[in-house]
Amino acid sequence: MYTYVHYCLVMDGSEFAPAIRSILEAARTREGATERITVEPRSLPAAFERAQADGRVPIIAEVKPTSPTTDGTRADDPVELAEQMVSGGAAALSVLTEPEHFGGRPEHLARIRAAVDVPVLRKDFILRESQLDTVEADVVLLIARFVDDLEGLLGAARDRGFQVLVETHTTTEVEQAVAAGAEIIGVNNRDLARLAVDLGTFEQVAQAVPENVTLIAESGIETPDDVSRMRSAGADGLLVGSAIMDGDVETNTRRLTQTTQ
Repeated sequence: MYTYVHYCLVMDGSEFAPAIRSILEAARTREGATERITVEPRSLPAAFERAQADGRVPIIAEVKPTSPTTDGTRADDPVELAEQMVSGGAAALSVLTEPEHFGGRPEHLARIRAAVDVPVLRKDFILRESQLDTVEADVVLLIARFVDDLEGLLGAARDRGFQVLVETHTTTEVEQAVAAGAEIIGVNNRDLARLAVDLGTFEQVAQAVPENVTLIAESGIETPDDVSRMRSAGADGLLVGSAIMDGDVETNTRRLTQTTQ
C-alpha cells in the first residue's frame, strides 16, 4: 500500500545518497506495533503563537544523538537535553526515534514527552501505518518524497490524534502535500538525494505553500542571520538540530530563539 524499494531509490531519475538508501532500507524492515494507539496532542500552531507572544522565535529544537551528516555521538541523557532546550526558549521539540542511523529510541521520546509541557514531534522515517503506533507523540513526520499514499497515511495518523508535519523539498511535493490535506508543511533545505543544503530552497519553495498552512523551515539553520532569513521568507517556525546539539544546548537554543524577528 505504501512505499516500495524501487519508489524510494529512484525519483526523478536520480538515486538517493547511500546514507539515505540505507536509512530507507532499514525503515522498510523495521517492525511496527500491533496495538493501535490514540493520542491527545498538544497544539504545535498554538505553541508557535505563544512563543511569538513572548517575543521568542518559534523554534523546534531537535534531540538528535547523531546523524549521517554529523561527526560523533551525543551521549547525554535525552531528557536533560530536552529540558535545557525548553529552558532556552524552544517552542517545541523534535525527538529522533530512528535507531540505526540517528541513535534514537521511541523510549527517549516517551520520557521526554512526560517531562516537558511543549509539543513533541516524532522524527523518523515512517513508511506504513503500523509504524505510527510505535510511541505516542504530539506530531509525527511524514516525508512526502518517501510515502506512496500520502493522503492515506496522513489520514491514518490523524485518526489516531496525531498532528502531521509533511516534509517537502520541491514545489511539486508541496502541491502533493496540499492535495493530501496537509495543515503543517515543512520545507527541507537539505536535498535528500545528495545531502546538500541550500537555504534558498525554502525561499523558493515556500512561495507555493498556502497562507492558511503552518510553514516550517528545516535544515541548514545555524545562525541568527539564518533564522532571520527564513522568517523573512515566511517561516512560521524553524526546526533546528545540529546547531543546537553542538555545544551547550540551552545557550544555543536561546541564541536562536532570541533573534530579532
